[in-house]
Amino acid sequence: MKIAVLLATFNRREKTISCLRNLFDQPLPSGVELEVFLTDDASCDGTQRSVKREFPQVNLFNGSGSLFWAGGMRNSWTEAKIYDFDFYLLLNDDTMLRHDAISTLVYHANKSEKPAIYIGSTADSSGKISYGGHKLYSKSKVKSFNLYSEIESLECDLGNANIMLVLREVVQSIGILSESYTHSIADFDYTLRAQKAGYKAIVLPGIMGYCIDDHGNNWKSAKVSLSDRIKYLKSPKGLAYDEYLYFIKQHFPRHFPAAFTKLWLKTLFPGLWDRFKIHGA
Repeated sequence: MKIAVLLATFNRREKTISCLRNLFDQPLPSGVELEVFLTDDASCDGTQRSVKREFPQVNLFNGSGSLFWAGGMRNSWTEAKIYDFDFYLLLNDDTMLRHDAISTLVYHANKSEKPAIYIGSTADSSGKISYGGHKLYSKSKVKSFNLYSEIESLECDLGNANIMLVLREVVQSIGILSESYTHSIADFDYTLRAQKAGYKAIVLPGIMGYCIDDHGNNWKSAKVSLSDRIKYLKSPKGLAYDEYLYFIKQHFPRHFPAAFTKLWLKTLFPGLWDRFKIHGA
């Protein structure tokens, strides 16, 4: 049984190296093999040199410098698909796996009757859940809440790809991350597309790894100039205006007017947005 581990990085040498050390220290079930595919998006901090020196077994690819997260992950996944692995493990390079994470992922994937996507929850240093699976409040709106259990697997609607195991059958059916997304959103889109094709997205019990949620507010304050707020609105690492609205059209078309309005409210009137805590866009 072979697992392709997919990563993307940009100027995060120390985090990337720590992630790889943690990955290669994982005890593996009998018969399970890992092969790592890492796309470095033209880092200038010596990431590639360090990876080549310490982990020569890693399949390392150089990006253009404008791939961002989704583009880098697509590149790694495209390279891995050539070899038709049994599983594809999407892993963020700032995520440290629990010592038995891969064994747990494989165990649950093997005992399932049908192919699915398996998501591992991560926590920060305080134990608070940072990434994982999310359940929609309503199928017509994108607003969701974190879904987590210590003891049971739970079916979710949206999944973060910090730790995400995808079975080969799912990839053969729906492909990889969509090219419609540059940086974020691609993992949420993937789990939604999988469900439309008949595959479940499942959050496994317990904490599978550790990662800090460093995103903060997804809008700029009124102290930032309007021109810079509009740049943030359009930026792939900001509100990703065009891509986010495309995502809404694809999966939550009835929510489009509200999503459009909220994006502009965040941008034009951030003080009002912050004051009344209007979340969920």
